[in-house]
Amino acid sequence: MNRIFPILSLLLIISFYSRAQDIIYRVTADRLNVRETIDPTSKKIGFLPQNENVAVIDSTDSKYFKVKMTNGEGWVSKEYLVRISPVPAKPSALPIQKAEQKSAIDYSNIIFIGLVLSVMIVLVIVIVKFVPQNAFKIFSIAVILAVAYFFYLGFIVKKTVSGKYITDTDVQYQSFDFKSKDSVIIHDVYFDTLTTSAYTVDGDVIKFKQQENTFILLIRDDSTLVGEGFTKGIFKRN
Repeated sequence: MNRIFPILSLLLIISFYSRAQDIIYRVTADRLNVRETIDPTSKKIGFLPQNENVAVIDSTDSKYFKVKMTNGEGWVSKEYLVRISPVPAKPSALPIQKAEQKSAIDYSNIIFIGLVLSVMIVLVIVIVKFVPQNAFKIFSIAVILAVAYFFYLGFIVKKTVSGKYITDTDVQYQSFDFKSKDSVIIHDVYFDTLTTSAYTVDGDVIKFKQQENTFILLIRDDSTLVGEGFTKGIFKRN
């Protein structure tokens, strides 16, 4: 009986020591799937929600980390983990002072729209004053108003996008789900993750970022988006 207590004490100390050595990471993806093995096609044994803290017990692989969960151990993509355990301190270097650069406001679109509207107003005034025939006068003004309407739709009205767009091709980013408040959920099939990012619409171009990657999608119509670069493909509204 006296031998059991030292053994139990030793095991308890080892357990506390091993927990202290765990490196803690935080999950950045909305839902990070946990696989049984390092193979990304292996069986799913669970998932980690966003902002969950998890202990990494094997970080030797360049793409996947082995993590410890309450119900066991599994493998996840390292791309969506951020280390929160303190890193050993390095000798401090003198801070480099950088001059702040103020971004200039782009007035080119405002100037262009104002110029086009001025030309159309001048044309209407000229037609009203100098065109004698009423039929031709009405036809000319109607043409100018039609051009002004399409100009308004193309350059002034801000385009919007909503809903889930998917592709049937074998690409890394399988779908983009555009939500309210200018946010989009990105489905990455290679890393088996869902992430949320803010997006902007500039004319027919949708732009958003995921870590260091910049996504560019072109709006072809209300139900079709065209991917460029590493998102190249046709995405149809589901």
